[in-house]
Amino acid sequence: MSNETENKKAHIITISNEKGGTGKSTISMHLAIKLMQEGYSVATFDLDGRQGSLSKYIDNRIKYCEAKGLELPVPAHTRVYPEDNHYLLPQAREKLSFQIFEAAGKFDAVIIDTPGTKNYLFEEAHKYADTVITPISDSLIDLNVLADIDYDSERIRMPGHYANYIWDVKKYLASQGKSYLNWIVVGNKLSSYNSKNKALVFSYLERLSKLYGFRFASGLKDRVIYKELFLEGLTVLDMNNDTLKMKMTMSHLSAKREIRALAEFISPEES
Repeated sequence: MSNETENKKAHIITISNEKGGTGKSTISMHLAIKLMQEGYSVATFDLDGRQGSLSKYIDNRIKYCEAKGLELPVPAHTRVYPEDNHYLLPQAREKLSFQIFEAAGKFDAVIIDTPGTKNYLFEEAHKYADTVITPISDSLIDLNVLADIDYDSERIRMPGHYANYIWDVKKYLASQGKSYLNWIVVGNKLSSYNSKNKALVFSYLERLSKLYGFRFASGLKDRVIYKELFLEGLTVLDMNNDTLKMKMTMSHLSAKREIRALAEFISPEES
């Protein structure tokens, strides 16, 4: 990404998994604030408009800042509701496409939080992606979106439906002249315990990364602090702001290290 104001072309980051409840909004918000703290301009899209988790997060942040008289970075945000009228879908696709294209010309980064099921909004979000971030928990059930695995023989039978979809996205982007998609699978809502199950999931993710061409980051633990901060629209990256006068606990510090490590991992190499 660049801070140049001339010929600006945003890096577009799509947070996606064909499954709900993986923590996409938490990652979207923290990544947006991390980039803004580094001086980048950021636009965010919430394409899961009905549930609106990211939109509520940002709205909570705006209200908190107004109530406390604070000035914290807030991304330019767009909440998108799905169009239910089949006949209006082409216009809805075109409108979203224009909104993303327009934001890409005005900001350094565009972060798109997608719905947990595939629809036209989900599809449009991937058409522009430079980076796709897929949060996944340390559950064997969640691995099903990536691969069909025979755990008795430890054999990976075939790609899961989401991995197949990302392969289609890569082919589409290649047809548009984009030869590389920075696909990252991120462990999220992870157990704090180093269980046998967690180790097994991680070992399969490492194997799948070589087969399907993604990078795997161990990611974020399932911390209460993330849920608490949501209510005020804050992130762990805000905790060192003097105006907040908040005491940093060990949980805050650990979470902050996780977010920083994840942001550094996500940043694509300059070509």
